[in-house]
Amino acid sequence: MSPEKTGNDRLLLIGCGILKNEIRHLTEKNQWPLDMVFLDSSLHIDLAKLEKRLAGALDRYQEKNIIVFYGCCHPLMDNILEQRQTFRTQGQNCVDMLLGHALFTDELSKGAFFLFEDWARRWHHVTTKTFGGNLAVAREIFKNDRKYLLGIRTPCSEDFTAEAEAAGQSMEVPVYWMDATLDHLESVLRETVRKKLQAM
Repeated sequence: MSPEKTGNDRLLLIGCGILKNEIRHLTEKNQWPLDMVFLDSSLHIDLAKLEKRLAGALDRYQEKNIIVFYGCCHPLMDNILEQRQTFRTQGQNCVDMLLGHALFTDELSKGAFFLFEDWARRWHHVTTKTFGGNLAVAREIFKNDRKYLLGIRTPCSEDFTAEAEAAGQSMEVPVYWMDATLDHLESVLRETVRKKLQAM
């Protein structure tokens, strides 16, 4: 079943803004009856703030037909959504939803830190919030766990090569690149929209 607009029924997607350009593109392409509210893509580094912002948005728009674009970015994510009688897109995180689980776990097992355009452009902000202001400590912690940055370009990406290379230099790790299609993300969103429309 392909989700299509039915009368005045519209859905509201509330979610992480990391792939907002891609989601907008796919919504326009498929003519899904979908409005969108995107939250800051760095909220996952502050769990208390993520819960507050997400719960606040869900409560603010409680009269809408809501679906949520998030992975398991908070340990209580599914509880937060169940309390408000909604559900999220299926996937561990945004990378999983874009690349598919097999490719995501393969690169993760090799030591990848996945770098989207938005994170690359705010690398200093994100790393300072995550590791504190001491760059030497940040490098040590980062390199303990990750071996390289994997810049992920989509058809909606602009050129963020310089920002990605600067991020790699700051952590003293190489930067590799992957060009990703939107096929898997499209299937994840299509199923979520279909499931919500069916339940209405």
